[in-house]
Amino acid sequence: MTKKRISVSGSGRKPLPGAREVGSPSPDERIEVSVLLRPRRSYKAIQSSNALKPVQPKDRQYLSREEFEKAYGADPKDVQKVEAFAHEHNLTVMQVSLPRRTVVLAGTVAQLAEAFGVQMALYEHEGDTYRGRSGDISVPEDLSGIVQGVFGLDNRRQARPRMRRRRPNLGMTTRQAAPAYTPSQVASLYNFPAGTDGKGQCIGILEFGGGYTQSDLQTYFSQLGIPEPSVTAVSVDSVQNQPSPGGDSPDSEVDLDIEVAGGAAPGASIVVYFSNFTERGWVDALTTAVHDSVHNPSVLSVSWGYPEGQLTWTPQAMTAVNDALQAAAAMGITVCVASGDDGSRDEVDDGLAHVDFPASSPYVLACGGTTLNSSGSTISSEVVWNDGANGGASGGGISDVFPLPAWQSKANVPPSINPGHNVGRGVPDVAGDADPNTGYNVYSDGQGEVVGGTSAVSPLWAALIARMNQKLGKPVGFLNSLIYAPAVATSAAFHDITSGNNDVSSVGAYSAGKGWDACTGLGSPNGAALLAAIISPGSTSKPKPSKGGGKKPAKSRPGKAKQR
Repeated sequence: MTKKRISVSGSGRKPLPGAREVGSPSPDERIEVSVLLRPRRSYKAIQSSNALKPVQPKDRQYLSREEFEKAYGADPKDVQKVEAFAHEHNLTVMQVSLPRRTVVLAGTVAQLAEAFGVQMALYEHEGDTYRGRSGDISVPEDLSGIVQGVFGLDNRRQARPRMRRRRPNLGMTTRQAAPAYTPSQVASLYNFPAGTDGKGQCIGILEFGGGYTQSDLQTYFSQLGIPEPSVTAVSVDSVQNQPSPGGDSPDSEVDLDIEVAGGAAPGASIVVYFSNFTERGWVDALTTAVHDSVHNPSVLSVSWGYPEGQLTWTPQAMTAVNDALQAAAAMGITVCVASGDDGSRDEVDDGLAHVDFPASSPYVLACGGTTLNSSGSTISSEVVWNDGANGGASGGGISDVFPLPAWQSKANVPPSINPGHNVGRGVPDVAGDADPNTGYNVYSDGQGEVVGGTSAVSPLWAALIARMNQKLGKPVGFLNSLIYAPAVATSAAFHDITSGNNDVSSVGAYSAGKGWDACTGLGSPNGAALLAAIISPGSTSKPKPSKGGGKKPAKSRPGKAKQR
């Protein structure tokens, strides 16, 4: 008797726009999928937990990783049902993780297609070929509600590094490039807390390609004159640390992340999680890092992303990623994510504004970009980073997926400029130097280069948080509910960026202004003042806005995007 099958909620897939079907994958090709199971109890309890409330870090109560597994991990009885399903379809159970709520299954394309009720094809899109599927994933009725996601059947690319190399004559700019900074110089300009270096803290970094060499790191930190931090590579889904020099290698992204984090918090240890640039890669990398009880990272940095929307992210994937980020908040782990390097367009040419995910998750600290100029040891000016469509700009805008969080309700987040959309989660939350013209000296693949992008801002903020955690003796955890409190948001904790915009293609959004804006969030950090403010809100005086000199603000109106 044929069992009744039920579609997995949010699993529907469509080919990428413009993709062309070019054949079928070999039915005998062996692949793996990650099956995500329901938690023992609803995550609703996390949303109202003390860990997410706007209370001082010393008063927050975080769950340990062990406590989280007992409360919210997968139920062993659910795992047994999935294992029975796997055996029925001649699939191999490769791995089971109760805290990650994940069962990894392996089989041939034919076996997995039959098990999950899908048809797979090969598609060609913009020079790449990927294995894709159309429609929903289905499971037997007795697994309905138990299986919350199946990842790995479709392997289209959906991770791009958020970095920009310094190039001459960037886009629309006629500026001369300023001397590049070292991470320690930027940390000094942003007044990171004195007497701290991140000692005792672990910074986790997620990477979806490329790798690093020990010799590059040794050379870089030797040139800085600081001890080389402890750096450990962790393989996720069999993806290794694989440096690949040449061209637009993602090695520069990996080295940038490590070198900025290590240069700004030299006492912290660093763990790099390498994964695939697919939906499965995202879910497995985040859950692995968040539940890593060996290295215990207290802060994570993610310098990769992809535009929001069902054409790239399935709802099941966005839910799974968002759940992992929510779990991180419950355990006191701060997650910093780059907001993107393509302004309010975010690499989508449909005439609308877009934001990056996972930067748009309400459980991350989204990091935008500025152009930072200094005179000696002080900041002389700081504006929104915007070098135009060919040069890059701070990503930011209003989410079309996530509603306005309660902690952002007093930030005067405007409605989305997109027709039919209301006020959603505003991106970014904070900012830092990202302009390649005022970028960072890094060392990658045996040579020095100057790199910028919001990719640099995420590990910079991760380093600041590691140093704050060291000073406090306890993780600050979910930072958003603290920094948006009026007493903190309007204090000296931030350099308010009031000049410039992130419109790169006549979309019509968004402009910097007093207070929060969709270009640089609350602003760049005054680290020592930020630490003081979250410990004792109202203890620091209101700062002066950063000096301008940026572009004329864009008008907030819809328009057509320029084609590449």
